[in-house]
Amino acid sequence: MHFLLSSTRYDASLLKFEWNNDIDGPSPFFILPYHFDRLQDAAEQHGWQEAKRLLTYAKLKEECRSKVEEEGTEQAVKVRITISEAGEIDVTVSAVPPFETNPMSLAYFNPTLDAYPINSPVVSVYLDSMSTPSSLFTRTKTTHRVPYDEARARSKISSPTSEVVLFNDDTSITEASISNVSFFRAGRWLTPSASTGCLPGVARRWLLSNKLVDEDHEEQLTTNGISEGDWVLLSNGVQGCRLGKITLIQ
Repeated sequence: MHFLLSSTRYDASLLKFEWNNDIDGPSPFFILPYHFDRLQDAAEQHGWQEAKRLLTYAKLKEECRSKVEEEGTEQAVKVRITISEAGEIDVTVSAVPPFETNPMSLAYFNPTLDAYPINSPVVSVYLDSMSTPSSLFTRTKTTHRVPYDEARARSKISSPTSEVVLFNDDTSITEASISNVSFFRAGRWLTPSASTGCLPGVARRWLLSNKLVDEDHEEQLTTNGISEGDWVLLSNGVQGCRLGKITLIQ
């Protein structure tokens, strides 16, 4: 049995960013409309029509708000949302450090022109040693995390400052174990196409919509094109953007 999954965050610092507003105005939930759209799309792809019918944005936001209030905290928290085939929503929260700056600001970093932001740790990013076949469970986010757990185990990922990049059977780069990826190519950030079978993540979608990354429609991002020291822009719906560098030898 599996559930549809999406993880956002509650963080009062998000209220000051107009780009994070939703239909109700300023929102403390990180790009929550994008999470809603992803859950709706995943329900459609899995054929879970009842879950799709029952899920509304207002209901999702209220479930998240109620859980945060129940915890009685004003601190930043990760908000983990699961949805069953019957449309039941379950929300859990766990503490995370609050955002100190715009969580999308690192997407503006140009490795060829800019000095690296000294307050941002560089993530060590490894290339997986085996391919991960694309499937419904890579194209949608669910609680079935076996392919990602196996990739993390192969690269011995045990720290928030390390990550592993996956590739499909055609050697096309797809994503990382808990993030989407973009590589700096010809003066711009380039992210794998959805046609690779990658998860079309919420932060990835926001970055594409705001023209901060481009989609790789020319199949430039393959394992053969990844080099030691390549800059990687990592993005997800809890952490926003982080910067990493490829390490080919562990």
